[in-house]
Amino acid sequence: MPNWKKQWWQQLHVITLFAIAVVSIAVLAYYRLEAGAVAGIALIVWIGLFHQSHKRNERQLHKYISTLSYRVNKAGEEAVTKLPVGIVLYNEDEVIEWVNPFVEERFGTGLIGEPITCIHEELGEYVSKDVANETFQMESSYYYMTFERDEQLIYIVDVTEKEQTQKKYQHMLPVIAHIYLDNYDEVTQSMEDQVRSRLLAKVTTALNNWASDYDIFLRRTSSDRFLAVMNHKTLLLLEENRFELLDDIRERTAREKVPITLSIGVGTEETSLKQLGALAQSSLDLALGRGGDQVAIKKKNGRVRFYGGKTNAMEKRTRVRARVISHALRDFVKESERVIVMGHQRPDMDAIGAAIGVLKIADLNDREGFIVLDVEDINPDVQRLLEETEKHDHLWSQFVSPEEALDLADKETLLVVVDTHKPSLVIEPRLLEMIDRIIVIDHHRRSEDFVEDPVLVYMEPYASSTAELVTELLEYQPMQFKMDRLEATALLAGIIVDTRSFAVRTGARTFDAASFLRANGADTALVQKLLKEDLASYVKRAKLVENAYLYREGYAIAVAPDDHVYDQLVIAQAADTLLTMSGVLASFVVCQLADGRIGISARSLGDVNVQVIMEKLGGGGHLSNAATQLPELTLEEGKLQLEKAIDEVREGGSGA
Repeated sequence: MPNWKKQWWQQLHVITLFAIAVVSIAVLAYYRLEAGAVAGIALIVWIGLFHQSHKRNERQLHKYISTLSYRVNKAGEEAVTKLPVGIVLYNEDEVIEWVNPFVEERFGTGLIGEPITCIHEELGEYVSKDVANETFQMESSYYYMTFERDEQLIYIVDVTEKEQTQKKYQHMLPVIAHIYLDNYDEVTQSMEDQVRSRLLAKVTTALNNWASDYDIFLRRTSSDRFLAVMNHKTLLLLEENRFELLDDIRERTAREKVPITLSIGVGTEETSLKQLGALAQSSLDLALGRGGDQVAIKKKNGRVRFYGGKTNAMEKRTRVRARVISHALRDFVKESERVIVMGHQRPDMDAIGAAIGVLKIADLNDREGFIVLDVEDINPDVQRLLEETEKHDHLWSQFVSPEEALDLADKETLLVVVDTHKPSLVIEPRLLEMIDRIIVIDHHRRSEDFVEDPVLVYMEPYASSTAELVTELLEYQPMQFKMDRLEATALLAGIIVDTRSFAVRTGARTFDAASFLRANGADTALVQKLLKEDLASYVKRAKLVENAYLYREGYAIAVAPDDHVYDQLVIAQAADTLLTMSGVLASFVVCQLADGRIGISARSLGDVNVQVIMEKLGGGGHLSNAATQLPELTLEEGKLQLEKAIDEVREGGSGA
């Protein structure tokens, strides 16, 4: 610190001492003149020395300031030219006026006079955005940019090391997976011990080899369950290889003539091991709910990714689950004062038939039941069923509007949702909020959008229809009963519609259910009457089929004319018709709906998972029967999005 740099209070002391000295000399001179004169001369000498010292200090001050200014300027120049920070000055036209050596070193020389996009192609877009900073990647390096728009200045910092550390951290995050052998108990229960052991050894060997190849910790927790622990980097590699383990296990067991497949639930991107385990279990439930033979990967508050799901769900060989669900449903009905049954918007014959079946269960247990129906939004075949129902006074009185259902709902009400599990698709979503106890009965593959906290869920993707599931529940009601002809016919019609007259998704249990309904008075002639098609619908469907073309190999796509509006039922029927054509594996019909949205109906014979394709477009459904609706698009845009989704699935993309 220079000696001239004094604090103001130190200077005040000097002035005070000078004043005291003058006063003291004056007093001394008054009494002794000679002594006062000597003191005065000494004071003058001291003042002279003080003045010289002050001047010298001023010169030192000016010299120090000059030196400091030079050092500051020099430091600024060094910072601009040598620090690892890029600086770019640009003008109003976004043309570079000046860059520092760091920018030239990283992005090349000769940048002055060039547009700022020569540094990075999206830099112009970044500058026009109202953002303070942005990160971009160039080759293997990452750069963080700060924008000073008033000064037309960009600072660029190399953050490669930070990004690499972040990526390394992400790669090391733990991942938990639950692995389940689909239908293992069912397919091995009648096997000899030697055959069962050989089969399990093959599966276990394949799993252990897979775990060893990918550096995965694998432990068997029961005869048909395994626990796997890995890091996130391994999960990314598994996704890149599309979980080839699914195909490997399927092929190995196929040689033994035993159709065993895997379902895997994965929890990821969560630091809490407890939460990871919960995510993994939730993912496994989702994979099983969608039919098995697939992987579901779930992260907290993130979209689920699916892989696999190429095979149709196997039909169960045991009726134990149906019996247990039937008894549980009976108990919930008895604990309630009333039962409200609700299907999806614009219900089809399966939804109405299943609802009538649940209504019968409520009647058998002496509880009043009601079916929620918006008569302004129904299909023609359902309209014909309602016309028959009007002749049935008791049954007709149990149909209520959404508004009437809201008035009926209270804490003692049981809500049964049939033929859907998505809150966004039910007829009256407010009922889900008003009623605490909700039961879901559905045959579609489970999606992410699911009714919150149901007390009972009966979802079986192997089933042909929800009407089939409800028929089984009726069979296992403990009391003797007799069904009305219209009740049995409605359930049978639901099965016939969803199986296309027992042509697709039909198993032994489907015929058992149909036989039970026929024995209880179902009228096949009435079914044919309900499902009759009018001439106008037939002509519309024929025109749609006429516009079809083959995309890639085996994908038939029909796009309706721009000036035509179609009913969803006609679209679905057109897709069914296309599927009967030779060489067609999957059919898609793209039309404009009455509400302005673009509707797409998809069908397949089981070789193509159309549900996965529709999920990519925001829809869903079943492996061989799915649909979606696209808002704010033209027919041409909808067709292009459909073709893109088909391409992604054919190339092995995830199911969602």
